Amino acid sequence: MGLMLKKPDDTPGKSWPAIAIGLFVAFGGVLFGYDTGTIGGILAMPYWQDQFSTGFVNSSGHLDVTASQSATIVSILSAGTFFGALTAAPVADAIGRRIGLIASTIVFILGVILQTAATSIPIFLAGRFFAGFGVGLISAIIPLYQSETAPKWIRGVIVGSYQLAITIGLFIASVVDNATHNRQDTGCYRIPIAVQFAWALILIGGMIILPETPRYHIKRNNLGAATKALARIRRLDQSHAAIVEELAEIQANHEYEQSLGESSYKDCLKGNLFKRLLTGCLLQSLQQLTGINFIMYYGTQFFKNSGFKNSFIISLIINCVNVSSTLPGLYAIDKWGRRPVLLWGAVGMCVSQFIVGILGTTTTSQDHVGNIIVHNLPAQKAAIAFICFYIFFFASSWGPVAWVVTGEIFPLKVRAKSLSITTAANWMLNWALAYATPYMVNYGPGNANLQSKIFFVWGACCFICIAFVYFMIYETKGLTLEQVDELYAEVTDARQSVGWVPTITFREIQEEAGEKGHRAVVEVETGAAVA
Repeated sequence: MGLMLKKPDDTPGKSWPAIAIGLFVAFGGVLFGYDTGTIGGILAMPYWQDQFSTGFVNSSGHLDVTASQSATIVSILSAGTFFGALTAAPVADAIGRRIGLIASTIVFILGVILQTAATSIPIFLAGRFFAGFGVGLISAIIPLYQSETAPKWIRGVIVGSYQLAITIGLFIASVVDNATHNRQDTGCYRIPIAVQFAWALILIGGMIILPETPRYHIKRNNLGAATKALARIRRLDQSHAAIVEELAEIQANHEYEQSLGESSYKDCLKGNLFKRLLTGCLLQSLQQLTGINFIMYYGTQFFKNSGFKNSFIISLIINCVNVSSTLPGLYAIDKWGRRPVLLWGAVGMCVSQFIVGILGTTTTSQDHVGNIIVHNLPAQKAAIAFICFYIFFFASSWGPVAWVVTGEIFPLKVRAKSLSITTAANWMLNWALAYATPYMVNYGPGNANLQSKIFFVWGACCFICIAFVYFMIYETKGLTLEQVDELYAEVTDARQSVGWVPTITFREIQEEAGEKGHRAVVEVETGAAVA
């Protein structure tokens, strides 16, 4: 493939329309990333702390929200996304991937309206929940839409671009937060929140124009619409052999799955589908357990508590690293494969987290009221550098690849249901960690007061990630979604999936079954004649 990802010579039609469609749909990740990124900065804004406080005075003598209120405000979005992700499957299967994204964004807009209007915690919480519900729907449907429209040779890059959009959203959030955090009016938090209207309207406008996925039309037994959609995406005539052949394979796969019975959530737990579901859920859960959202949700406040006066700038730098580091990861997904990128990413994260933990715990202490005392500022700066190294390894591996793998390992019959469950697992851990982190890190009665020791927890989880990839992740680089089904059917050990080559298509399976049935009929008729 050379130094750049290049369309294989034997691939007919145009690839740029599918790539452009996939990259635009990834824009939904900006909603996810921006909404996640704004809250960390908002919680550290003096005016917001005073406006939303209920009488609590922090260690600096200023009005603030309590650790419990902070945990609830941050985690309520993740609670909403959990339920949104579970709702995504029936929505996507009932009204389609495209209309489902439009409806999801409208729910998100409702949440933004409530947050913008809020001047007290209850309304703010309601807005966070509805925004989270919309983000949960979006986060499950976008990889579904992308994986069902992308050419196999660049599917990893397209689905992985969703993570790039998330990092861009996080970066923009840190820029806007940094620009408004010193304002002494409601604009300090209302401006960052209201900006989200623009992202939502852009996504809705684009989805009105874009086509539905051909695989969804096949699922609804609408071959004509599927042919029209695929021809539009590939820029080929509807009667072109490549269009006919691709749709025939998709349809044969779907009919084969349908011959096994109607799909339900219970089907996701049967045979190797359960293995795939377990892989997806663990992958998404471990992505959260690497500690990424500790940095994104509480990073600004953590750096502020650690003695850095320009904590907003540090957060901005980390988000710059997050965005730029995603680009080599997108290249590596389809160049080197899913397994090596995830494996070496986990190794890099593990080492970086442990170094940050060691530097933080050996060069700081606390006074009697819990304020952090820094004994070695260069060591603290080195810790920030290794946090950036950690962000690099995450953004170039587990950030995008987790979405790629979960988007491509499930068959059409249960794809929406399974993907919604794996995405819900991501958000469930996101909620649990968002809620528990203030209690784990902060000083005070009932809190663990781990401070920098929290990085040892994340480092241990990254070590688990290494073993998980080695034993559980199948290599699916360069395979169609239908060929991934064959891979899981033929290979029982993930370590043996590297280098696997498909040997038969679902069309051939159907044709072989048809020939056997025909021979059986002939034999019965011949036997009857002889008798």
